[in-house]
Amino acid sequence: MKMVPKLTMSDAQAIMQACIDQAQNMGVDMDIAITDDGGNLIQFQRMDDARITSIDIAMGKSFTASAARKSTRAYGEVSGVGKPAFGINTSNSGRFSIIAGGVPLFYGDAIVGGIGCSSGTPDQDEQVALAGVKAFEALLCEAHPPVNLRASA
Repeated sequence: MKMVPKLTMSDAQAIMQACIDQAQNMGVDMDIAITDDGGNLIQFQRMDDARITSIDIAMGKSFTASAARKSTRAYGEVSGVGKPAFGINTSNSGRFSIIAGGVPLFYGDAIVGGIGCSSGTPDQDEQVALAGVKAFEALLCEAHPPVNLRASA
């Protein structure tokens, strides 16, 4: 049997608040999705002026980051024409995203979830998601002895 860590609702709320705070500081309303280790939605927030068309994009970015255990930016870099992952964005019924703004959440070497943000530029989306990662890492440092935190982006 394998024992695995899981995100809690409390974790997701702290991550979400950090993302919202970052988006507000940047002046960009976002669609923000947080998923568990299997890419299943835990929490979603659509800020007042976030794009309706970005709802599914944020969820797809979070799904990709958690289910594939890699940032969507990293997949974007290897999925162009002639690249080794060309066409991967058509997998998983089109939910797989290759646009920056999706980052995985790790506890040590274990994937525990993902954050996906959309409505800004890809760089803005990723910056907001990374604020959530930073908040998650702070939670871990407060609640648990230090673990090897793996870079998420």
